[in-house]
Amino acid sequence: MAGRPEKCFSLIRFTLLCLKMVRSGKRSPEIPTIDQAYSKISNSITVEWTTVPGATSYLLTAEDGNTIIETTVANSPGTVTGLKAATLYQITIRSISASGQSQASSPKQAKTVLAAPVLEVSSPSPDSILVSWDAVYMAIGFSVSVMRANGLGRIWKENTTNTSLTFSSLDAGTLYTIKAYAWNANGIPGDDSTRNQRTSPRAPANIQVFFDSGALKASVSWTPTEGAFNYTVVASSDSSQRSCSTTLSSCSISSLQCGTEYLISVSANNDAGSSKSCSAPTLKTVACAPGRVMIQEEPPGHLSVAWSNVELGDYYVAFVKSDDGLEVHCNTSLTQCNFLSECGFTYFISVFAYNKAGQSPLGDVFNYTTAPCCPNDISPVLVSSDRVEIAWSPVRGAELYETKAIAGYSIVECNDTAPACTLSALDCDTKYNVTVYSFSEVRGSNLSCSSHFITTAPCSPEIKNISKDAFSMINVHWRSTNEGATYTVTAQGKKGLFQCSSTGETCRMGGLPCGSMFSVTAVAETQAGKSLPSYSVPLETVPCCPAGLTAAQVTQSIINVSWTAGAVAQTYAAVLESYIGQSKCHTHQNHCLLGCITCGINYTVALKAISSTGLTADCAYQSYSSSVCCPLGVKLYRLGPNGIRIYWRASRGAANYSTDLYGSKGIFTCAPHAGLSFCDITNIPCGDVYTVMVSPVAETGLKLTFCPKKIYSVTCSGSTLGMVIYRGKRNDTASPR
Repeated sequence: MAGRPEKCFSLIRFTLLCLKMVRSGKRSPEIPTIDQAYSKISNSITVEWTTVPGATSYLLTAEDGNTIIETTVANSPGTVTGLKAATLYQITIRSISASGQSQASSPKQAKTVLAAPVLEVSSPSPDSILVSWDAVYMAIGFSVSVMRANGLGRIWKENTTNTSLTFSSLDAGTLYTIKAYAWNANGIPGDDSTRNQRTSPRAPANIQVFFDSGALKASVSWTPTEGAFNYTVVASSDSSQRSCSTTLSSCSISSLQCGTEYLISVSANNDAGSSKSCSAPTLKTVACAPGRVMIQEEPPGHLSVAWSNVELGDYYVAFVKSDDGLEVHCNTSLTQCNFLSECGFTYFISVFAYNKAGQSPLGDVFNYTTAPCCPNDISPVLVSSDRVEIAWSPVRGAELYETKAIAGYSIVECNDTAPACTLSALDCDTKYNVTVYSFSEVRGSNLSCSSHFITTAPCSPEIKNISKDAFSMINVHWRSTNEGATYTVTAQGKKGLFQCSSTGETCRMGGLPCGSMFSVTAVAETQAGKSLPSYSVPLETVPCCPAGLTAAQVTQSIINVSWTAGAVAQTYAAVLESYIGQSKCHTHQNHCLLGCITCGINYTVALKAISSTGLTADCAYQSYSSSVCCPLGVKLYRLGPNGIRIYWRASRGAANYSTDLYGSKGIFTCAPHAGLSFCDITNIPCGDVYTVMVSPVAETGLKLTFCPKKIYSVTCSGSTLGMVIYRGKRNDTASPR
């Protein structure tokens, strides 16, 4: 059906040509005669004919009953192309000239040859080539030949009715040319197909594997193989695959995984494909770095490093390097190592696994800082009742020191970066458990530091009172809660410092100078130190007793008591006391007249010095005998012309007397014998007025002069013996004439 339009079109074109020839009036060219028509190629038929004079070209027509294919050629032979293979065609030819186109020649049949097989070639092995094709229309058999592309060597040729054929015993890696054609039932061969195919290369031999453990890289080398364009090395494991390609005879595979066993294969490649590795060596990489590293320091000074087991690890080495550069290690098939450690160090820890391939990659480097060292030379610098200053040498690793003092429920703390601490607001006379903890930001406090016991200085005593006993000793009483303390009481003033000590609560102090002001304090002392002094209590000693106390009889009933001024004394009290009574005076002067004294009586003289605050010093106690009473009835009697007897009447009590006559011509004195009451003076001039005084003589020999004096006139006339005329008294009364 497809060829009918073409037939109609040719018929119309032929009719038009005839009309043109008729119209032009010219003759058509001769009709050619086909000599032969044959097919050598499945899509064409070649036609040979005898040339026609005057023909300029020829029109060849091939018709298979369905289609008409025409082609114009210049001369014989001519070929009609675009035909179908193995198809019978009706071939005609027309000559063409300037006058037109001839009639078609007698037809001749020709059949196109079989189509060439469409070959699929491959090299399934290094010594074989597989040729396959699809069935060819009208073919009953096929012929396939193989030979080296360079023309050397033998030719392999096989005939078959199948659609595939394998040629073996070929050379590996060699380029071969494959030709194939089909034949029909008449044995006529069809078109042939030609393909070039190289046999695949043989697997490389002598594979050597060298492993670089540090770079996790494997270098693989082999003996080159014939016909290989390049090589592919594959390292495969259960979880991963690495490869490299090269045109050389060695290759490096990088980025291998640690702890993995790889199967190494080397294949040679060309355009035919890849070889298969004849041997597949295995490669065990280094073990991976151990993980889950656990570092513990228990007890202090012992560092334990543990880790997880790793694949392909034969043994382990743990390295511990301190921050001062010292490094130690341990080699073990276990998963733990123990090291000695020191306080205050930072240790850098790494663990490697080893096998025949070498050392594992470096894993995480762990650092572990041990607790800072504890101060061990803690020494108190100052210990007082409420404060303790301590110091110590700096220790390694400590960034901060935490000092804690504990006494019962009382806790005092201080933190400082300096190796010293002052603990204040402490209780006196208290034993504190003092611990200095070293602290670092990384590790915290070292809680294993040992404690020290420090007792604060004793509490200050409280002076309750100060008293004076009968022996002029100062008794100081205080109150204190200290245990086992020795107390020292100090009285300090301008006249010196006086002390007494005691382990109790009272102390006696003597020898303090009189008339002085003292400040009295008490200090407690234990092995821990001294307390702060107590609050001072003023102490005023009694006034000093005056020196040189004297008692002088002024008159028969008056005594003058005098003394030197005493220190601090503001007033004085003088007392004369006897069984008869008491005479007393209170004065701010240094003397005092005491009256109403009875002559011839023994008195006790007492003097008290009194300070402005009322303190009294009983200064002196002595016996004083008042003078003998003045004699009575003093009379003078002449004893001749130049002698006088002085007579008197003694008062109560025995006494010695002295007589004195004062006249213009001299003073005359006599002393009677003991027990006598008269005294004789001889060789006294007459005719003169004499003052006569008979005076008692004190035991000290002092002659008392307060007795009354009498005036007598001694004349030269008259009897040589008689009473002298009394003229009067001096001092006491007016002298009578």
